[in-house]
Amino acid sequence: MTTIYHNPRCSKSRQTLQLLEEHNIQPNVRLYLQEPPSVDELKRILNLLDMSPLELMRTKEALYKELGLNKDSSDEERLQAMHQNPKLIERPIVIHNDQAKLGRPPENVLELFK
Repeated sequence: MTTIYHNPRCSKSRQTLQLLEEHNIQPNVRLYLQEPPSVDELKRILNLLDMSPLELMRTKEALYKELGLNKDSSDEERLQAMHQNPKLIERPIVIHNDQAKLGRPPENVLELFK
């Protein structure tokens, strides 16, 4: 099963979904802004991506600073912030067969299907 953590307002997310569909891949579309991943889900995703919470955060969002987050914030603080404010999660994320890729650029996700 393939899942895309998707934000329809994000051009990279739309491009990634279109690319998957062009390759006859019909992913489960998770609108993560409406249905935020739990902290445990985020930990699993980070493990699959081999990334730290900071690497998955949109640190240029005004909300990042508004929440008082900075380079000294703990991983737990970042995970809670991403769960409570999913806008802070970099997107899109595609998960397939216990592997994950960030769709930046969108073509990255095709590596999951080789």
